[in-house]
Amino acid sequence: MKQFNQLLIIVFLVTISCSQEKKEIKTAIEENPSSLFKYWAWYGAGSNVADSIHSNQFKKYASSGIDAVLIDTRADADYLSKIAPLAIKEGLEVHAWMFTMNRPGDTTALKHPDWYMVSRSGKSCFDDRPYVDYYQWLSPSHPEARAHIWSLVEGLAKVEGIKSVHLDYIRYPDVFLPVGLLPKYNLVQNEELPDFDFDYSKASVEKFQKLFGKDITKAEVPAIDIEWKQFRLNEIKAVVDGAYDIAHKYGKDLTAAVFPYPEMADHMVRQRWDKWNIDAVLPMIYNNFYNEGLDWIEFASKQGLSDLKAKQTQLHTGLYLPEMTDDELVRAINIVKQSGASGVAFFAIQDSHFEVIKASQ
Repeated sequence: MKQFNQLLIIVFLVTISCSQEKKEIKTAIEENPSSLFKYWAWYGAGSNVADSIHSNQFKKYASSGIDAVLIDTRADADYLSKIAPLAIKEGLEVHAWMFTMNRPGDTTALKHPDWYMVSRSGKSCFDDRPYVDYYQWLSPSHPEARAHIWSLVEGLAKVEGIKSVHLDYIRYPDVFLPVGLLPKYNLVQNEELPDFDFDYSKASVEKFQKLFGKDITKAEVPAIDIEWKQFRLNEIKAVVDGAYDIAHKYGKDLTAAVFPYPEMADHMVRQRWDKWNIDAVLPMIYNNFYNEGLDWIEFASKQGLSDLKAKQTQLHTGLYLPEMTDDELVRAINIVKQSGASGVAFFAIQDSHFEVIKASQ
């Protein structure tokens, strides 16, 4: 009888302990929702696609444990209004993914050739594009181009039910490509080449000259002019900060897809994202683009977190899945979790990956 009573006491204490632990976890989550590790997926919502196809994809995401979906509707607020409810119905958090400085096929912008960035070699993105035909970059220094971008942000921010406006291509064209992509374009980039150094548009050159009293087109080596570099970093920051104010005006967050970590982004695409007003960044730590192993994902994630330590901005690591095996994806997700990131974002999920993602939670 004595042993039975002791057993009852032990069961009671264990029950109380478990109950208290669950209560503490619940309280911690309620007080700090960001403590939850979030799973994201980028989703290209192609035009003229039946609602049933979108719904089936969203069901697949949700059943695999995806929490948030970044939906590309080409910054079409009306189309987003149609697609977003389908994702929300499946319990997904919706983020409005938009191409920002790079605006391929933008019918409004194409009416204004002077809105586009120009390379140091004098080639305008309006009709002579670097690397690929869809690189049609607007100048952040042109006031009307900037206002156009902000109007697109506002349209998306007004859509009911979305969580954030998500900026992609919020930078200049690649001064330096990821080393793993250079063979594809038969390029050697050991210095800032004139064809890939932007923005020498009239709007940008004149604005810089007004601020600093220098005509950058006369500089013998523009790459060593630190004011010229900082000017361009600041021009992108101004676009982001303006978008942040607009998004928050409508009760939405601002998020962005960015290059792996700030110093690298600065060097490669004139993007210093640790200086921005922004709620969350999703650095695209696509290790295979840089001929790096999985351990580099941890390094780049931690470097970004270190650069953000004085800010409230969350960091969710982006992974490129087409070249990952199932085993590599398991390891990559664990690496991201151990890095201290707030979540992981997947680009181009392959069929076999869904089970891996689900099992990792």
